[in-house]
Amino acid sequence: MIINLDKNKLYSTFSVSDFSELENSFETLAPSMVEYYLSSLSGEDETYINRSKIQNTVYLDEYTIYLDYDDNTYLEITSKNEDDEYSTGSLW
Repeated sequence: MIINLDKNKLYSTFSVSDFSELENSFETLAPSMVEYYLSSLSGEDETYINRSKIQNTVYLDEYTIYLDYDDNTYLEITSKNEDDEYSTGSLW
């Protein structure tokens, strides 16, 4: 699922002034807090992203934040399949 984020809201949530500071901000917070803040920002409708226009990307577990050349920010949420998380492969 890909969501168009309000850039100003994203920056103010993590107390940064531009996209390049986001990754450093994520490193200073507990991963669970970053995931909580990102999930609270994800209430928007799904949108399409042209991946050929991506300028910068920040990865965090199941969340990916993109900045495109038009200065739009996007949040991609990739949900994990819980069945795969706890299953093990067969040895035979």
